[in-house]
Amino acid sequence: MRYLVISLGLGTMLSGSIAMAAIQVGLAQVNITPPLGIPMAGYYHERGATKIHDELYARAIVVSDGLEKVAMVSVDLITTRRHHVVAARRAIQRRCGIAGGKVMISATHAHTGPILATLSNRRIGQEKSNPLVESYSESLPDLIADAVVEANANLVDGAVSAAIGFEDALAFNRRFHMSDGSVGWNPGKLNPRIIKSAGPIDPDVGIVFFQTAASDPLGAYVNHAVHLDNVGGPSLSADLPFALSNAMAQVHGKDFLTMYVTGACGDVNHVNVEWRAPQKGHENAARMGVVLAGSVLRAWPDLRDVSGPLRVASETVSLELAPISQEEIAPSKILVREGNDRGREAFMKLVKAHQVLDVADRQGEPFSVEVQVFSLGNTLAWVALPGEVFVQLGLDLKLDSPFEQTMIAELANGSIGYIPNIRAYPQGNYEVVSARCAAGSGEKIVGTAVRLLKMIHAENLNRANLP
Repeated sequence: MRYLVISLGLGTMLSGSIAMAAIQVGLAQVNITPPLGIPMAGYYHERGATKIHDELYARAIVVSDGLEKVAMVSVDLITTRRHHVVAARRAIQRRCGIAGGKVMISATHAHTGPILATLSNRRIGQEKSNPLVESYSESLPDLIADAVVEANANLVDGAVSAAIGFEDALAFNRRFHMSDGSVGWNPGKLNPRIIKSAGPIDPDVGIVFFQTAASDPLGAYVNHAVHLDNVGGPSLSADLPFALSNAMAQVHGKDFLTMYVTGACGDVNHVNVEWRAPQKGHENAARMGVVLAGSVLRAWPDLRDVSGPLRVASETVSLELAPISQEEIAPSKILVREGNDRGREAFMKLVKAHQVLDVADRQGEPFSVEVQVFSLGNTLAWVALPGEVFVQLGLDLKLDSPFEQTMIAELANGSIGYIPNIRAYPQGNYEVVSARCAAGSGEKIVGTAVRLLKMIHAENLNRANLP
């Protein structure tokens, strides 16, 4: 197992104490909207983009404690590919000097963005064969780097404050115990066979506010655990973050940058099965964005200053593959080629076929994933996890974190798809059938993240106690 730890920001020893340099912050966004006609991500059937409802962006925040810098990037895309992250980090380090290991890149999981090319040996749908996908995917690392380079150029003396808001009306666990003894997935509104939810939600709204030394607002980092799948259809859109950004800009000015980052929500979406009304389309994305903005602004009086050294720690973790059989491979190729996702039974067979071929493509090689953590002082921590992480795993991570406020960025620095908690595996259904990693993988990455968080928290305490 390869292991990497980078500790940041210890200040200069003066008169027997640690004197910290002033915090600097810089923010920027770069348009990453693909051309019309590009195949769109999010579902198991092909559809191409016919219009633009709202532009897609890569948003970057650079923070420096005077000695070291970190960068956080959120992209309005379905996922992150590891090779894109590696290429973007290299470009960032070359162009503005921020080391690649100090850059955290996550996706919002918008289902109304483009397909991204993979490095898989297989060619499914349009992933490898469409020239628009290939061209866009090749350009993406430089666009991400552009956002970080611009944010770095925008660095000013500033201040950071943080709070945890509360919102329990936007996210709902989409797995349910059913009257036939099964655990259902998205069983439909007002389904009489629903007994109760099979899992929790995470109502935290993580808020980090950035302003200049003169108290002029610059932007905010907003973290909430809910699946972004309101819109669908052929219009390119950022979904909820579009409305959230607009609402925050109405309060703080048109240049205020709001970075939305998706928390651990692999089994959580926006559908309230007890509410009869439809919940879809741009109007529901707008409703959710406004409600979330209200939650952020309601918590605004709770913002408290955050200071201290910046630290980064990361570790490469090996995860075993989900078990498959050789007998499943040939029929899976036929199902994928046919692409039939009409009806629940056909859909689940197609989901399983994609999973089988992805796992088979690895030829027994375990996943090698990155778990990355940032911290600012002893108050604030960010954790990057490599997939669609079940919400219980996120809740467990936060409970075990020694930091007062810990925020999780899923689909970060590359993604291996769904990462259920171990209890969900015998329950089955969509996310478990789709998962490429073996049972226990989620607990392994959470355990790694908690250990890294405790390590850097202890380092801060030890430094603070120096004579």
